[in-house]
Amino acid sequence: MTAYQVTARNFSTSSENRMHSDEVANRYGFKGALVPGVAIYGHLVKPFVDHFGPTWLSDSCAEVKLIKPTYDGDALSIDWPSPTQPASITNQDGELLALLAPMEVSPLPEDLGLTGDLKVPGRPEITWDTVCVGEVFSPRALQFSAEENTRYCAEIGDDDPIYQELIHPHYVLSLANEALMQEYQMPAWIHVKSKATHREALRVGNEVVLRCVVTDRWEKKGHQFIAIHLTFWHNDTIAVDIEHQAIFRIAE
Repeated sequence: MTAYQVTARNFSTSSENRMHSDEVANRYGFKGALVPGVAIYGHLVKPFVDHFGPTWLSDSCAEVKLIKPTYDGDALSIDWPSPTQPASITNQDGELLALLAPMEVSPLPEDLGLTGDLKVPGRPEITWDTVCVGEVFSPRALQFSAEENTRYCAEIGDDDPIYQELIHPHYVLSLANEALMQEYQMPAWIHVKSKATHREALRVGNEVVLRCVVTDRWEKKGHQFIAIHLTFWHNDTIAVDIEHQAIFRIAE
């Protein structure tokens, strides 16, 4: 149905997450620094927004799965066969790197888990013992700025004029990463999956409150994972909610 090409960029070389550095990524067996998963998501949403227009940003649900690492300079091909099928990203070698699958918008659960124990303020090193299921992060108030929105659009080369007014999904999902890094010291970690539901389009200048709860932790093949659920509240209603998963301890 649609396809386009883009060159991957690692714009997070100075991030606290050293998986975006060659030295640390090499130590874990990767051939170079990893491109942020939120950027891959930003590339994948483009065909959906191109097809459905701004309404996709106010009434949609899609899950991104990050399957293989993306490296700076990779030649990426984004393909989307039909509105009911996932969009995919492959690299210059034809390797499947990620999928974005459309899903039905479901009602929010009555219990969002936001009445659990409040996490003690501060940034402990993230470990199995410091990840506590049901723990609630301190609410964060923020305002979406035009300058930041422009920066996030530039990071992934998306110049769609709708983002002069509307907030790019790459910006929104990046705040899920920030939520983790504001609560824990995370020297090396990998974003693996997110499901984002857009219930109201967020706009430049909107003031929101970000609320977050830890929903799960588990171990698989030596990796340790965390899952969090984020809700973006605008005028006392949830505009966007995100289920976000990451490997916080990478198997040696």
